[in-house]
Amino acid sequence: MGPPEVAAAWERGNIDATYIWDPVLAKVKQNGKVLITSGQVASETGKATFDGFVASRTFAQDNPAFMTGLVKVLADTDAQYRDHKADWTAGSRQVQAVAQESGANAADVPASLALYAFPNAVEQASPTWLGGGKQSGAAKSLAATAQFLKQQGTIQNVLADYSTGVDPRFAQQAAK
Repeated sequence: MGPPEVAAAWERGNIDATYIWDPVLAKVKQNGKVLITSGQVASETGKATFDGFVASRTFAQDNPAFMTGLVKVLADTDAQYRDHKADWTAGSRQVQAVAQESGANAADVPASLALYAFPNAVEQASPTWLGGGKQSGAAKSLAATAQFLKQQGTIQNVLADYSTGVDPRFAQQAAK
């Protein structure tokens, strides 16, 4: 189920558990209990949940300066958050923007952001995340997700190698 369907099913009492993110997570925590977090799953299994940006190979090839610049802007914003978390309050411009984009209540955003890790460009380029080919954290997480989705009948085939969809070079360039 997608997040809106999860929220509705939870409210109706049709489900007893969910693995979901904010803003739905904030709603289900109002009368539910967190049993395990994504961070704990990543720590225990080495398979992280994460947000990523996708560009076609052609666009990335034709616009490397833009791609590196985008990663730098995101890394700078991540650093602003990491270095000044106390400034990210429900009334701050940054939190208001996150709330507007995500559909979350601004009062819930600071606690939600605290659940996330924001690796810098060097960390993103490392084997923990994007570097390392098939053994990169991103490729292994994508492979594990594909296996799960196949078991659920959501997809029919699983690739032998998901590193073909993971490109560390823009994070590497941004880290310089």
